[in-house]
Amino acid sequence: MARDFLLWRHLRVLRARTMRHIQRLVTSPQGQAQARAEPTAYGVRMIPNWNDRTYAYCRYGTYGPYLADLILAVEQPFLFLDIGANQGLFSLIASRNAFCKAIVALEPVPETHTRLLRNFAANGLGDRAQALAFGLSGRTGTHQIACRRSHSGVATLEGHLSQREPHAISVAVEMRTVAGLAPHLPADLPIFGKIDVEGHEAQVITQLLTSHLAGRIMALFYEHDNKWSDGEAIAALLANSGFAINRQYGRGRHYDVFALPLGPRRKFAEQMTGQ
Repeated sequence: MARDFLLWRHLRVLRARTMRHIQRLVTSPQGQAQARAEPTAYGVRMIPNWNDRTYAYCRYGTYGPYLADLILAVEQPFLFLDIGANQGLFSLIASRNAFCKAIVALEPVPETHTRLLRNFAANGLGDRAQALAFGLSGRTGTHQIACRRSHSGVATLEGHLSQREPHAISVAVEMRTVAGLAPHLPADLPIFGKIDVEGHEAQVITQLLTSHLAGRIMALFYEHDNKWSDGEAIAALLANSGFAINRQYGRGRHYDVFALPLGPRRKFAEQMTGQ
């Protein structure tokens, strides 16, 4: 079963990469710069960016249906907090749920943040969504983030990308703690948090669960990779803060995790996410 899952995921990745190369050949740079938003496999529209593998993954559904299904299943008013939003795929999916009353998306890489803004505008999100040009961390101020021009989704504050790729570029980005994020959050909504920060998950989760926001968090969904994150340490952090892993999506070293609060809040969270 695990082998079948990995094969399915590999085929999705291979299809997206192949289609990306084909589209790059048939689309001129000028045409790409002037492109309008086009449909994706997730039912939302995004500005094409065929130079970026991450866009191709959004376009062809490579990330699978798991998180999209969870977001669309929420049946009570909520705030979608998108940490590591990239070009905004999951924020756009959240906007399709009428119970999502506000979206706050964090993307610190300037070029990617510009694309996030364009996608929000193209989908008419207006005041319902904020695209913030900073990241969440235990660090504050300006820091260097390692990026790959051909795959914006692998940008990381940790050292693993630079170690693997000597030609990775470095970009200055702004980081803030929860104290700098909180003023941007509506005060009266439960929070569905999505975290995709390429190895920086422990710091982000620590910020959220040791802050005054912890009691408002109804669910956390985060990406994990054993090569640059300690899964057991993050699970312990969740447990110490009154959360537990509800589901794991994927097999091997790279997978996604869905966590819910324990105690009286768990039933409320399960109802809100259709569990």
